Amino acid sequence: MSLETEMLDLYIQAEKDVLAGKNITFRGETMSLEDLDKIRAGREYWERRIASKSNGGKSYSLSSFC
Repeated sequence: MSLETEMLDLYIQAEKDVLAGKNITFRGETMSLEDLDKIRAGREYWERRIASKSNGGKSYSLSSFC
């Protein structure tokens, strides 16, 4: 498992826990429902990194309309 997928899994679990009403400690910070935006931003960051890696480092894709 790569760092990217491990971090994504942690953010997904944190999001699930907070949505279930739990207070969590994540990366040394106590978080609750009020912090959901921060957790989602972190999840989206790691999703973009994974997508970028699978795209050969490019953050875009090319289409051919021929």
